Order: sequence, then C-alpha cells, then structure tokens
Amino acid sequence: MIVVTRLNDRQFAINPDLIERIHASPDTTLVMVDGAKYIVTESMTEVIERIALYRARVIALAHSNSAAEPSAPHLGIVTDADADEAVARISGPRKI
Repeated sequence: MIVVTRLNDRQFAINPDLIERIHASPDTTLVMVDGAKYIVTESMTEVIERIALYRARVIALAHSNSAAEPSAPHLGIVTDADADEAVARISGPRKI
C-alpha cells in the first residue's frame, strides 16, 4: 500500500496494483481499475516514485524471505534406480 493525501489533507492508503492510470490536469487524479477516482495532493511523479518504492520493497521482502528458507528440492526425471533407492530408504532393505 502507498499513502497519499486527499485535497482536505486527510491521508489514506491505496493499493497501487489497482491503479489503472494517473492524470495530472492540474490536480493529480488516480483512476482505479473499478472506475473509482481519487484526487490527491501529490504530483504524478511523487505517486509514481511511491509505487516504484513499494514494488521494490515487495521484491526485496520476497527475496529476503526466500534466502532465509531452505531451498526446495529440484524437480527432475526419476529413474527406476532412483525409485528403488527411495523405496529402500523408506521401507528398509529388500528381502529376497
């Protein structure tokens, strides 16, 4: 979420992923995907910078979380020998 300011100086948070377009004529207007419009005191450049910072923060958080978690096993082709080995580990040695 990014925080922007209405013309009455009240701040509110908005989901930047739902902004369809931004107009600046002369006031900055955020047009949402559902058609809602919000006039804000920030310039178009400021709103775009806040969106860029928000997205960079989301990517950084996702990257730091993935580095903290152990890596998931990689997918690959399983051969019969691999399957036999996996079964042997689970069920113990085969008795013939």
